[in-house]
Amino acid sequence: MNNFHMKYTSFAAITLIVISVSFCCLAYRQQPVAAAGTGGLKDYYKNYFPIGVAVSARALRTDEAGLLTSQFNSLTPENAMKMSVIHPREQWYNWKDADSIAAFARSNGMKLRGHTLVWHRQAPEWIFKDAGGQQVSKEVLLQRLKDHITTVVKRYKGVVYAWDVANEVISDQRDEFYRNSPWYQICGEEFIEKAFQWAHEADPEALLFYNDYNEINPVKRKKIMQLLTGLIAKGVPVHGIGLQGHWAINEPSKEQLEKTFEDFLTLNLKLQVTELDISVYAKEHEMRERQPGDSAFAFTAAREQRQIEQFRMCFDVFRKYSNALTGVTFWNISDRYSWLDNFPVRGRKDYPLLFDKDLQPKKAFWSVVRF
Repeated sequence: MNNFHMKYTSFAAITLIVISVSFCCLAYRQQPVAAAGTGGLKDYYKNYFPIGVAVSARALRTDEAGLLTSQFNSLTPENAMKMSVIHPREQWYNWKDADSIAAFARSNGMKLRGHTLVWHRQAPEWIFKDAGGQQVSKEVLLQRLKDHITTVVKRYKGVVYAWDVANEVISDQRDEFYRNSPWYQICGEEFIEKAFQWAHEADPEALLFYNDYNEINPVKRKKIMQLLTGLIAKGVPVHGIGLQGHWAINEPSKEQLEKTFEDFLTLNLKLQVTELDISVYAKEHEMRERQPGDSAFAFTAAREQRQIEQFRMCFDVFRKYSNALTGVTFWNISDRYSWLDNFPVRGRKDYPLLFDKDLQPKKAFWSVVRF
């Protein structure tokens, strides 16, 4: 096996000179994108918290690299460390993209968050099946999870400072506590605490987060808090809560957001906003097709103004709670691409970030940095 396939090789011990130098040089070749005479987001918030962004390996080879190094001081791999990508077959690990993002972070002095070790989505089919295609036993699945976590976390020990360990294990259904995923169906709730335990054993210095969305909903927030309270009572090494922050121009309200922070603060855990974007469309929770000439799908002046106000409000609250908030990460770099494009409405383009498709700061950018 070559170095990209070895299981227990520490990333710090791998020779990545070519990758590191090439990305470093690329970053310096790109011109920082910001208005003349201004700093980046990371500079405006240097006394508050790191400002991060989710990236692909491909983005590091484009003009977006200059925006990354000028505006942000933390990176999260959007997909490169998810199980189906980094561990697509039982005996084979695909380190290429994750290693390149880690090399870019190191060469540019940026923090790196790992995302994510166990999730119901983007899990490879093989992990739940035996050689005959039948569902594996709890013992087999837990051993596979342990092997995966140990291998991945050890490789990036000393490079990744924080991991989203368990992602979205709480159900959105009001009368259901745990999400009824294959992990839960086979292992029960034990896979959650074991994931934290094994991640801590692999890197005792890494901060370990539980990460989830719709955290502003009081019913779901109560369940998340119940989960974390139980883990803490058992001595499980969970250090923080990741509030994904997939919000919109109509939610949350200031009161709703402050209540969310106040509730989570009672757990005495670190808080991070891990996947921030603010859709220019009101949350509608339904699917529909775009129709030709549909003016409802446009970045209108009215939507722009509401987004400006929403970003301003959110960052006002973030600064208020900066004693507990240890990072804010945007989910994607600019409006050139967002995971919200075509979701939840097919055929709809969204504009949920602070930079436009040409990588220039939007009006919402100034609402965030002028305080």
